[in-house]
Amino acid sequence: MKKNKSRNIIIGIVVVVIIAVFAFFGIKGSSSNNSNSSGSNSNSNSSTVTAIKKRGVLRVAVFGDLPPYGWVNANGKRVGYDVNLARQMAKDMGVKVKFVQVNANNRVDTLNSDKADIILANFTVTPERKDVVDYAKPYMKVSVGVVSPKKTPITEASQLKGKSLIVTKGTTAENYFTKQKNVNLLKFDSKTQQFNAIKNKRAAALADDNSYLYAWVKRNPKYTVGIKSIGPKQYVSPAVKKGNKSLLNWANKEITKLNSKGFFTMDYDQELKPYFGKEVKSSDIVLKQGK
Repeated sequence: MKKNKSRNIIIGIVVVVIIAVFAFFGIKGSSSNNSNSSGSNSNSNSSTVTAIKKRGVLRVAVFGDLPPYGWVNANGKRVGYDVNLARQMAKDMGVKVKFVQVNANNRVDTLNSDKADIILANFTVTPERKDVVDYAKPYMKVSVGVVSPKKTPITEASQLKGKSLIVTKGTTAENYFTKQKNVNLLKFDSKTQQFNAIKNKRAAALADDNSYLYAWVKRNPKYTVGIKSIGPKQYVSPAVKKGNKSLLNWANKEITKLNSKGFFTMDYDQELKPYFGKEVKSSDIVLKQGK
């Protein structure tokens, strides 16, 4: 009788323990799932206009080594055409701006990992990029150009066959020349690395957006933009996370407003004109209202 009573007590204790264990892990799992769900929603909504205003900061992805578009000057201040635009957008939204420095090949990752709200890093619109980000209205036009030493200029694409060409990873220049046959591409992570490579005679030429190749050769007169435009004409636009309609709609209205006020022409005169040669005009870069 005592054995049966003891056995029943032990069974009861075991059942209570089992129930307690299941209850504990069930609650923890539910809590974890709710937390993950909440975190996911938080991430997806952290770049809406409402969230940005509540935070008080617009996080903008920009280059840090690409004059005259985005770089850090000798005084340690961020300056440039895109940087100016970022500051104006933040001002018009009524928030502060926080710059997130990126390279060409990590712009999308920075946006999708919720480290930035918007990309203003000379981000050319391409069909491939449209699949992973949402583009606002363009504010600049551009095409691929090719720079080479003046002593051995590359003036036609046919001259690149069998030769090495420098590009930055994740750029439209890389995308274009990857499709061309008999051109050996040397790929670098940053603009600084690629321009050092051409100076060190690592290749016959360097390809990138012509708009800042003009600026680079003005500071480096031993080189020339032998091919001023190759491939399709393209446009530069702000980019937001895929599906972020709130910030996309705001950015579209902002670009339209700034264009109508002549902001981009003023930005060009202040930030780009001093770095370009006489052969470049504001109309070569700036998109007018309605275009």
